[in-house]
Amino acid sequence: MSKDLFKRGEEIRNEVLGEAYVKNSAAVTDAFSEPMRTFAIKNLWGDIWDRPGLDRRSRSMINLAMLAAMDRPAELKIHLRGALNNGVTRDEIQEIFLQVALYCGVPTGSDATRVARLFFAEFDAEKASA
Repeated sequence: MSKDLFKRGEEIRNEVLGEAYVKNSAAVTDAFSEPMRTFAIKNLWGDIWDRPGLDRRSRSMINLAMLAAMDRPAELKIHLRGALNNGVTRDEIQEIFLQVALYCGVPTGSDATRVARLFFAEFDAEKASA
C-alpha cells in the first residue's frame, strides 16, 4: 500500500504542480531531504489530495488561505502554481488574500499578495517562453 500511495502521490503532484516542478524537486533532493519528500508525497499527495471529500480546486483554495495565514511564502508560491493549474483564478486568489487579511491581519494578507504578484510575473514569463 505504501508503494501505491507514493506512486499515486507522484501522479497527483505532476497533475497539480506540473511535471517540470516535480522533476526539479526530485533533482534537488539529497539523502537528508529524501525522507521528508517521500513522507509528503505519500501522505499529503497520495492520501489526502486523493480523497473524494473535496475537489482539487477547493483543496488549492484552502491551502492558499492556510499557507498565507501561517506565513509560509515558499510553500505559498508552490501552491499558487497548483491553484492556477486547478482552475483557481487570479481574481479568486485576490479574494482569498483579502479574506486572510481580514481574519489574520493586513500584513499577512499583504505579504501573501506580494508573493502572488511576484509569482504571477514569473509564471507569465515562464509561459511566454514556452
